[in-house]
Amino acid sequence: MVTCKSQVAVGFLVAGVLALVFGTILAIVGPLIIDQQIVKNTVIDPQNQMTYRMWKDIPVPFYMSVYFFHVLNPKEVLNGEKPMLEQRGPYVYRKRCQKDNITFHANNTVTYLEYRRYFFEPGMSAGNESDVVTIPNMLVLGAAVMMENLPFALRLMISATFKSFKEGPFLTKTVGELMWGYDSGLVDFLNKYLPGTLPSSGKFGLFSEFNNSNTGLFTVFTGQDDIGNVHRVDSWNGLTELSYWRTPQCNMINGTAGQMWPPFMTRDSTLAFYSPDACRSMELVYQRAGSMKGIPLYRYVAPKTLFANGSDYAPNQGFCPCRQSGLLNVSSCRHNSPVFISHPHFFNADPVLLDFVHGLQPTEDQHGLFIDIHPQTGVPLNVSIRLQLNLYVKRVSGITETGKIPETVMPMIWFEESGYMDGHVLDTFHTNLVVLPAVMEVTQYGFITLGLVTAAVAAIVWHRSRKEPCQDLAHGNGAPQKSKRGDSGLQTHVWRIWAEEN
Repeated sequence: MVTCKSQVAVGFLVAGVLALVFGTILAIVGPLIIDQQIVKNTVIDPQNQMTYRMWKDIPVPFYMSVYFFHVLNPKEVLNGEKPMLEQRGPYVYRKRCQKDNITFHANNTVTYLEYRRYFFEPGMSAGNESDVVTIPNMLVLGAAVMMENLPFALRLMISATFKSFKEGPFLTKTVGELMWGYDSGLVDFLNKYLPGTLPSSGKFGLFSEFNNSNTGLFTVFTGQDDIGNVHRVDSWNGLTELSYWRTPQCNMINGTAGQMWPPFMTRDSTLAFYSPDACRSMELVYQRAGSMKGIPLYRYVAPKTLFANGSDYAPNQGFCPCRQSGLLNVSSCRHNSPVFISHPHFFNADPVLLDFVHGLQPTEDQHGLFIDIHPQTGVPLNVSIRLQLNLYVKRVSGITETGKIPETVMPMIWFEESGYMDGHVLDTFHTNLVVLPAVMEVTQYGFITLGLVTAAVAAIVWHRSRKEPCQDLAHGNGAPQKSKRGDSGLQTHVWRIWAEEN
């Protein structure tokens, strides 16, 4: 029977080395396996049914919350007084998006149309679509600014036309009519005799061209050859650049379609996307790190330069003619109507804009836009895009409907498109991208720790075995060893008996 402690030490050492090697291999290979799985599940590929269905039919519910700026003193405004506005809302609509006409190409791109539909959610709203509000009449006040340089006699005829169709400077309509369209004799007249003047050939409403429509023909990269290009827009409606703006930089189509981004983002990454509704590309910047139900995220926000004018930020000169910073002139892509986009309540805009009207109180929490991204996959976890629609109004001689209205950039509505990951989608995301990597990390470091502890035990046992050499008990032909202290009488007697028998 062997009781040598040195052999035990060797056993511990071998086990420790194996555990240490296995843990080290896991530490090296584990992240590579996770990254490979992320790439596999990020590529737009119909063979990957789960992620392809998520890309095709976004499972995360999106909502559009609309707030109207009800004009409390329309008569006084026509007499030159400052508009007094009262925010009404939100009126909340569930947004349903679905990609169709999907075609994959040999150059690792895919083309599709994305259709959107809106459904009113009364339980989430602060009122009903039957609520009545008063806002500026774009058909009258917008047209007046567009035609201020026409001959005076022609302006008089335009004013007479407004009167014949009973179109005044302000509209008092229901929310549903203002959103999705209302009957107007002037609209019917323009569509019949001046087709193309208005964005819609049917009823006129602020969002009438959005519902049951698509956002244009997008061609994006699938990421099959380069995961860094996945979701990036190759062309929109066959265009690789726009023609709305004055400089090539402003006409560039940059980033993705605004739903997902390439994986493996860093804090130096920016969030670029093309928005057909804003007629331009936009870029958000990193603000801070955070987490959502245990999932790490990066928050990206709009920089103050996003809607700055050309004087404050030279690269935006191509978006001019500009007014105060904080306003984007979109007249070039909105039938030359004097419409401006801004952040709600003129957040991050020139403070002078707040002096034009009463009733605005901008705050970052309520009026700033943001996108929370899981940086490892480029998947949005929480999105809130907030924009405001404004109409530039002024007195135009000859068009009596404008009265003595002061030159003002008047807010009409602001809306928020929001959505966040929840339910089984979030649970699956959390399991695959948080729990499993954490288990793998604990396992690899557990093996490394076990290996180091076992090696330490082996060293201790080996050190002790050097002080206490192995002792073997005789079997067969072996003989018991004499005591180092000398033989006692009994030991001598036993020795003799053993000698005589052998």
